[in-house]
Amino acid sequence: MNKTEDEIKSWESGKSNPTYVQLEKLAYNIYHRPVALFFFPNVPDEDSVEQSFRTLPDTEIQKIPPKIHLLLRKAKIMQMNLTELSGCMEAPDRRILYDLHFESTILPVAMANRVRNYFGIGVAEQKSWLSTDVAFKHWKRALEKCGIFVFKDSFSSKESTNSPYSGFCLYDSNYPIIYIDSDNPSARQIFSLFHELAHLLMQTSGVDSENDNYIEQLSGNDKAIELLCNQFAVEFLIPTEDFNRISYNCEISERNIQKWAILYHTSRETILRKLLNQNQVTNFYYEKKSIEWSNQIEKNQSIGGGNYFSFKYACLGKRYLELVFHNYNRGNISVEKTAEYLDVKVKHVSKMEELLYSKNPVEE
Repeated sequence: MNKTEDEIKSWESGKSNPTYVQLEKLAYNIYHRPVALFFFPNVPDEDSVEQSFRTLPDTEIQKIPPKIHLLLRKAKIMQMNLTELSGCMEAPDRRILYDLHFESTILPVAMANRVRNYFGIGVAEQKSWLSTDVAFKHWKRALEKCGIFVFKDSFSSKESTNSPYSGFCLYDSNYPIIYIDSDNPSARQIFSLFHELAHLLMQTSGVDSENDNYIEQLSGNDKAIELLCNQFAVEFLIPTEDFNRISYNCEISERNIQKWAILYHTSRETILRKLLNQNQVTNFYYEKKSIEWSNQIEKNQSIGGGNYFSFKYACLGKRYLELVFHNYNRGNISVEKTAEYLDVKVKHVSKMEELLYSKNPVEE
């Protein structure tokens, strides 16, 4: 900070204060915390990873990298932000977590049918979307209309560009949050979206790991929940009745797997999971192909062509940005507070607002 020890002690004791620019440096570069945290009356309690992801075994908890710990803290701050910002906004017409709830004993087909009927999106409409990117935006919008907030962020770090986790969620009856790894291809992001939705519908927080071998270490209801989350995501994205019709008498080949993945706007691995669930491929074949395809996948380099503001827009999402700027333009919050909610510097607030109200917003 280029400050003397006495000056830093003076800040810490409350005798003097850093400037806002200095506070931003403290938050972003040193403590790796959102600026909003520094305005709380007391240091907030932070739930441990074990408390947040109770369905993970201890061996898996110990593997969680620092970047996921950081994103988990950010997600909790976002929930606090939503609580503060939503006071003057109307609640969504429907809240899926109020309207639907499932036990871990439900059959995946029954759960998927009820959720699809709730969204009102048939499999024919799903197939009609132009690309996997478009499909993700449709699914994200459907969740947000029903009270789920979806955010993106890069799960990679300086230490590792390939995160073993592709998504996580934090349950809350009013402000449930799903975080998705923006580095992953859209097809993988879609699977994570519905894996996490299943967790929320069972009133649990959870994480989507790209290697789910840890599930065998679980027992009882925790194991049942993790198995159901995977089975639900597969069944929702690839309904059994429709899939059996189009795949009838077809050879199980890479060419057909690729064709079906394109048809349903999902990943080859999700199709492979479907075939495994139906005992049409062996565990050996599934694991072999999953590893092979995983090595072939190129991570997305950025969102929005490498532009920082486009990336930020896509990560926060239109719905959250509208909520922030609704409060800002009504004079409910200052420009400094707006910057805190957006997790950007004050000088960048106008650029974010310009993006939100442009004719061609990033998300559309």
